[in-house]
Amino acid sequence: MAVLSNDILSSTLRELIKDEVDQLFKTTPLLDHMNRSGGVRIVDGGQKVDQPLILAEHSSITQLSSGYEATNLAVKDVLRNASFDFADYVAPVVITRKEELSNSGPRAIVDIAEARLKSVMGMFKREWEKQAIAGNSTIMTEMLTLNGNIATGFLEPEVAASQDNVVGGLSKTTFTDLQNQYVDGGGAFGANATGLLTDLFLGAQQRTPDTTPDLILASEACYKLYKLDLFAKERYISETTLDSGKLALAFHGAMMFVDPNLPASPGNAGATQISAYMLNTRHIKVIFDSRANFTLGDFEKLSGYTSRSADVMLRTQLCFDHLLSSGVLANAEA
Repeated sequence: MAVLSNDILSSTLRELIKDEVDQLFKTTPLLDHMNRSGGVRIVDGGQKVDQPLILAEHSSITQLSSGYEATNLAVKDVLRNASFDFADYVAPVVITRKEELSNSGPRAIVDIAEARLKSVMGMFKREWEKQAIAGNSTIMTEMLTLNGNIATGFLEPEVAASQDNVVGGLSKTTFTDLQNQYVDGGGAFGANATGLLTDLFLGAQQRTPDTTPDLILASEACYKLYKLDLFAKERYISETTLDSGKLALAFHGAMMFVDPNLPASPGNAGATQISAYMLNTRHIKVIFDSRANFTLGDFEKLSGYTSRSADVMLRTQLCFDHLLSSGVLANAEA
């Protein structure tokens, strides 16, 4: 049997990496939407990413009644830096020599490697989504989360006056313009689903500098309740340009998807349950390093083993430049 070279095997799998599907598949709507809509920010190396934020008025206005009034020259530095450290992860794709000898021909070896690659990529994306949405991954703990029940989570299920998380190294208590929108379904979401989503959307829209929220991620129960509220006037939006013709619900132009990691309430026993996120993905971003964006390395022989292995590298983080344009819907499971 001809031995398939490491170079050929590596280059072949790189061509197949976009087609991975495995039997453990779960949807990853946040990651998928970010990739489609331009919510991904690619950077070249570095230990961290700094995001400048405008969190104060630079100067004051002076009214000129007679024209001889002294101009108020008191000014402030309006910029603060939110800082986001990269989180680094690796997962190997391994093929043993015994497996190669037991399977005839280069195509069979590629099939084995492809199956392993599908498994690794699916695992990576599911774990990424789990941490980004719920913040309860036991592995990707250095990656930040949207779940504000965790002390560094971006979007808190609390009224503005009670939001006190530290996000990007900045305190919401000190900088109140880092707060997010919040609506409580009160355990009776089904009776007024459209009205409560409208409240959340209007709050975000009034504080959005340019666009409006474009993505809603909901728990299965929350999604069903909204669908039932729309039943008499339901319209489907075709996603032909997004996802090969699948149908999905929308709210004021924001696409709405079920995320399997919602509802989210880790952190403490009394944490308020998050049923849905309403996101403006122009201002909440996913960062990837250009050299470690689910990137497959070269296959190499493992020293001391009759195996060869290639690493899938991921260097990532969540970041934001504006939180008032996004929000959370809590307690909307009934």
